[in-house]
Amino acid sequence: MSELSEGIFYTVRRSERARRVRVTVDIERGVEVVLPRRAAHRDAAAAVRELRPWIERRLAESGRQREAIAARGQTLPFLGLTLRLEPQPGRERVARNGDTLLVPDGPARAAAIERWYRRQARDQFAPRVQQACAALGVRCTRITIRGQRTRWGSCSRSGALSFNWRLLLAPEPVVDYVVWHEVCHLLAHDHSARFWELVAVHCPDHRRQIEWLRRHGATLVI
Repeated sequence: MSELSEGIFYTVRRSERARRVRVTVDIERGVEVVLPRRAAHRDAAAAVRELRPWIERRLAESGRQREAIAARGQTLPFLGLTLRLEPQPGRERVARNGDTLLVPDGPARAAAIERWYRRQARDQFAPRVQQACAALGVRCTRITIRGQRTRWGSCSRSGALSFNWRLLLAPEPVVDYVVWHEVCHLLAHDHSARFWELVAVHCPDHRRQIEWLRRHGATLVI
């Protein structure tokens, strides 16, 4: 249920795992206040009042991101390229023909496009990981493709790596940065100075890619 405080509409969600009141601004869900189970309901409005300047900045940024997504029209980005969508009645599976994506013509289109991006993600990430692992002398035990809302990659203690298929909507250098980030975690499992030194050696422009994700990560949707 939406509520209003300081001219800002927001929703409230209770969480058993939350330790404190948390406010998020999402391009799709808008403003959400997460309350710990025992927190008073009025704490949500108080948090919105306290964080109003930050929330307004984030809402303005979300508006710009929505405009960027709408400006694509009948196209989608793919590793820095622009692919034109060509709907075809009766088609169930997405196929690429040069700079054109042949897609279903109907409500199943989005799901079919996501499946195509997931298939491409496996083909794109595996050789990059292998090359990075060879350079560092480490071993990856498994690669998994996922679709988290905000997490771009992860590395487990067992050597398993996961990557977000949505990264294929970003320019290729962003994908390369995330691969190096996770593969470097096979040697340094924290974000220590040693870890960032490793990243800087193998991905000298990593700060630029981090900033790109910060600014445009929310637009990596279909």
